[in-house]
Amino acid sequence: MAVHELFRRKPVEQIEAVEGGGLQRTLGLWQLTAIGVGGIIGAGIFSLAGAVANETAGPAVLISFLVAGIASAAAAFSYAEFAGLIPRAGSAYTYGYAVLGELVGWFIGWDLLLEYTAIVAVVAIGISGYFNDLLGFLDIHLPLWMSGAPGTEPEGVAAGSYKVNLFAVLLCLLIAFVLNQGMRSAARFETLLVYLKVALVVLVIVVGAFHVNTGNWSDFFPFGVSGAFTGAATVFFAVFGYDAMSTAAEESRDSQQHMPKAILYSLGISMVLYVLACLVLTGMVPYTDIDSEAAFSSAFESVGLRWLGGVIAVGAILGILTVLFTFLLGATRVGYAMSRDGLLPKWLSGTHPVKKVPSRMTWILGVAAAVIAGLLPIGEAAELTNIGILLAFVVVCVAVVVLRYRRPDLPRTFRCPGMPVVPAIGVAFSIWLITFLQPETWLRFAIWFVIGLVVYFGYSRRHSKLADHHQK
Repeated sequence: MAVHELFRRKPVEQIEAVEGGGLQRTLGLWQLTAIGVGGIIGAGIFSLAGAVANETAGPAVLISFLVAGIASAAAAFSYAEFAGLIPRAGSAYTYGYAVLGELVGWFIGWDLLLEYTAIVAVVAIGISGYFNDLLGFLDIHLPLWMSGAPGTEPEGVAAGSYKVNLFAVLLCLLIAFVLNQGMRSAARFETLLVYLKVALVVLVIVVGAFHVNTGNWSDFFPFGVSGAFTGAATVFFAVFGYDAMSTAAEESRDSQQHMPKAILYSLGISMVLYVLACLVLTGMVPYTDIDSEAAFSSAFESVGLRWLGGVIAVGAILGILTVLFTFLLGATRVGYAMSRDGLLPKWLSGTHPVKKVPSRMTWILGVAAAVIAGLLPIGEAAELTNIGILLAFVVVCVAVVVLRYRRPDLPRTFRCPGMPVVPAIGVAFSIWLITFLQPETWLRFAIWFVIGLVVYFGYSRRHSKLADHHQK
């Protein structure tokens, strides 16, 4: 085996020439933006903002989101340039494959398969917390065996009472079903829920602003500045839904024009809402009293607006479904692209003859997310999510610089500004945030990395379409 085979690249022109491979181009600019916003807003506000404020950063959770947002914005410009240049499914996997070679592309794709799927599980677990809060509001109590993952029993509940987080399992399977109904129908479902979610966040900000006690911000860094940066590493995956959205490039009607705009629009809209929501949450409730699982609904209950807490619980359940949608969409399109390139079994890239979606890959990853969501606590599931995505950001930021200097002649509908400084900022922030991740995260990543090595050298290298090309 020659070393150069590990870094063989597919010419960008050849990638551009590939048609959808069975996928339909149905998405317009605002549908793409809605998918991006749907992936960004939700996990951070409704699932993680409370936990990070309570356990890691205090009121400085606002700084956590800003730091993560700066790193994400630097990478977003790089993604936007690639999205306008290579309108093909796969996002970071495809970009890395085209510029840095097959082995790099493989590992980014392999990591994203796990991490996007884990994000779906994390968010499903978060929604189930709001669901239980809503049932409590209605004085309804589920049987203990279906109320959570093993080992997550609250104080007063006997250990071993919980067997599975059944609601989280059903959510993952529901989103897999919706995605299998065809992209046109699925995108309409997603867009409707995004409008509902944005309206809900605006309601939270406006009403909550009247109940802010600025004294709650007096100890702004209770865990030190390092706590805010540790929080940034934790919430990072909540500010890059545009990455998963960009995997749907082959389903955009005018990907080269619309995809770069949708990436930047979705991140900009989301960051404004994140900052305002964090201010309201930490202003309404002392950080020590914030509920880690249902932060906003419990916050409004604490100021006497129990009815609004119920509305938020309902809206959160519906609104966070969009995060599941975006990231399961991302995982399936990465897997589809890898399979079509021969790096995973070709059977997985089969599309439904009528609905034109990769239904096999969708169900496989939907079931995998359901298993994680049903059996792992939210903290352990979240530990599966961050390191590979940060590495994907590094790869994309490096690749955009390499390709700009290697092929300056390629027509680009969007050009990353501040080259190469802005991509370098994205690389530096991503590597820096990686250093804040826990040892357990590194261990899980190392295990997945080794499994990936076995799969690549045992199967993918020999079945790659580029291997067929070189043999001919």
